[in-house]
Amino acid sequence: MAESIDEEGKKLSPESTGQAFGEVIRDYTPHPDASWRSGKPDYLLVNRTFFDHRSLEHEVGSLEHVVSKLIKNWAVEAHNVADVHLWKTMDINKFQAALNGGCPVLAQQMSDLGSCNLFLGQTKEYNCRLHSFETAQKVFRTAFPMGFAWECLEVFSGPPTVVFKWRHFGKYTGVFTDKSGKKYKGNGKMLSIVGMCIAKVNAELLITGLDVYYNPEELTGLLTTMTDPNWRPVGEEEADGTAQGGGCRNNSCEVM
Repeated sequence: MAESIDEEGKKLSPESTGQAFGEVIRDYTPHPDASWRSGKPDYLLVNRTFFDHRSLEHEVGSLEHVVSKLIKNWAVEAHNVADVHLWKTMDINKFQAALNGGCPVLAQQMSDLGSCNLFLGQTKEYNCRLHSFETAQKVFRTAFPMGFAWECLEVFSGPPTVVFKWRHFGKYTGVFTDKSGKKYKGNGKMLSIVGMCIAKVNAELLITGLDVYYNPEELTGLLTTMTDPNWRPVGEEEADGTAQGGGCRNNSCEVM
């Protein structure tokens, strides 16, 4: 159930913004009337992954730095605020998002589906039609208990059409469940994928379009091959990854 946001609850913690690590990488504050989907998001663990394993450190004020914060703030909103009419990072009247040049979806559809479903679609190992917003989030939070971090690698053109290269990465220490229900325990190594994005923004830097390009088969294929060959699920605790060290705090950790 959505949780209303009081004045204090509007602010992400210093651990979530990145301030506690010495660099603010997201600074999202929700609309005063907005509600969190399931409590204030907690980015501590994914930030540790980001700062420990990012491949590049961009100069503050550079296009890469600006785009990185823009997309991270978008992710906070898209993942955690359900009411599109209270979104602040997107122009919901024009917003469209698509994967690999496919059929675009509108703001409300993305809110209902979730970006995990939208930007994975259907692969050999994953079927977005089998998942709700919540279950899709759980699949990847369980696979990456320490977070699946995201970084902007390079920006090729600035506003209003921003073309950039990105990387998603995280240690695969959890358990991935494929569309048939089979579970795969990660081998603990770093899993990394690279893609491109064309983001359209208006004069206020509100996002009006996201066209994401990468190979989803690569991601889900790695989740079923970068595995621990000696692992066998014994019970629900082991099967859902909660028996691993660390992991999500109060089931609220984020994947970007």
